[in-house]
Amino acid sequence: MSESTAKPRAILHVDMDAFYASVEVMDHPELAGKPVIVGGSREERGVVSAASYEARVFGVHSAMSSFRAHQLCPHGVFLAPRMSRYVEVSREIHAILESYTPLVEPISIDEAFLDVTASRSLFGTGEEIGRAIKRRIRGDIGLAASVGVAPNKFLAKLASDLEKPDGFVVFSDGEAPARLAPLPVSRLWGVGKVTEKSLLAAGILTIGDVVATPDAFLDRLVGSYAPRMKQLARGIDERPVVADMEAKSIGAENTFARDLAGADELRAELDLLAERVARRARADGMVGHTVNLKARYANFTTVARAVTLAEPTNESVAIRDAARDLLEKKLDRNGRALRLIGVSLSNLARADEFARDLFDTARASRNRTLDSVMDALRERFGSSAVGRGIKRSRRV
Repeated sequence: MSESTAKPRAILHVDMDAFYASVEVMDHPELAGKPVIVGGSREERGVVSAASYEARVFGVHSAMSSFRAHQLCPHGVFLAPRMSRYVEVSREIHAILESYTPLVEPISIDEAFLDVTASRSLFGTGEEIGRAIKRRIRGDIGLAASVGVAPNKFLAKLASDLEKPDGFVVFSDGEAPARLAPLPVSRLWGVGKVTEKSLLAAGILTIGDVVATPDAFLDRLVGSYAPRMKQLARGIDERPVVADMEAKSIGAENTFARDLAGADELRAELDLLAERVARRARADGMVGHTVNLKARYANFTTVARAVTLAEPTNESVAIRDAARDLLEKKLDRNGRALRLIGVSLSNLARADEFARDLFDTARASRNRTLDSVMDALRERFGSSAVGRGIKRSRRV
């Protein structure tokens, strides 16, 4: 019997700590020890993409409005995101991961699962491989990573979260039930705020409580998710690590401080989101066939609309125009106010797989040239340094 079948799997979860903020500190050492906040600015409302641990002490976290972040941490260092730089560093990190195993499943730009089961004969135990990866990311790149080592993906992900930042936690085979039991139910995958509220109201406070709860009662509380929840609570997760998993979509969304009903205000917000999506697609070297619109009304009803384009694109104008068409012609809003809108690009493919049409229009060529120029200007001077004449609605 081979080692890979005789012994439990060795799964790693590598998660970069405050990735965007950490890259900024690495590139600008004078920021070390300061509360660094990436995303938005002090003057205008945006969304925090990342916050250093020094900023988190003040309550700043990702997805928070930068206006609120400035209220909590007025002395913070606010920086515009540099997506192309983060993608560059991410690729360096993934090159290190892939030097230990071809079974690397990227989850996002700053985290990944690895199956190193078959790599143990070359590099040692799962724990030794995890420590070696952590050392190389620190030594070769200059960043801290939190690493979890376990027999499955759920436990590896949980382990990497337990001692952040710069953590290293190992879950050995057989010890999962005892280590999981005292943890809050919110640590289980699939337990969001609504499910957590239902569980707590029923007196199910910990993962150990989930294991002890009768199946029928748990089924009444969480429905079809109950069997899966029980498995995770016992530390069981048979999902494989899937290598080279491409991102399914590239998106951006914004929840407004007040519900917006004006067509001009919503169009301005939509244009900015479309620009963000297009910039990220270009930075990632991707194009998409489908533009998606997400809209949430004041009563929290959420609807989605989509259009598939004749040709895949990452051009700002093409994505913007498609998103506008969905908002103005396909949404059937009838003047109702929205509390959130989002834009995403899906059905993705690598941009270099598509040659430009020999009969490409002069307008399309000009748009691509303008995109390149604007990307370069934003990279140098910040995301708010230049725009396409978009007037953003007043924030409150």
